[in-house]
Amino acid sequence: MSKTLDSPKTMTADEIAETADRGEDISRFFKEPGRTMSPIQRVNVDFALPMLQELDQQAQELNISRQAVIKSLLRQALDQHYLARKAG
Repeated sequence: MSKTLDSPKTMTADEIAETADRGEDISRFFKEPGRTMSPIQRVNVDFALPMLQELDQQAQELNISRQAVIKSLLRQALDQHYLARKAG
């Protein structure tokens, strides 16, 4: 009888994340080089109630989270700022 090689155990995303948290190399789990994401920094922002209601309305209309609305609008504002600076 021929011997077969055992296939490596498939790891879940949580197990890969735990491996990365320990500082171990996880590059073998990714086939193609991708875009590296910058570390996420959590911040607290205070909003007046009317603005919060507007954000929630936009989130509902777009069927996305409030956080996604805030990130999208902030990205648009920053892009406009850089474009205006470049043009001026």
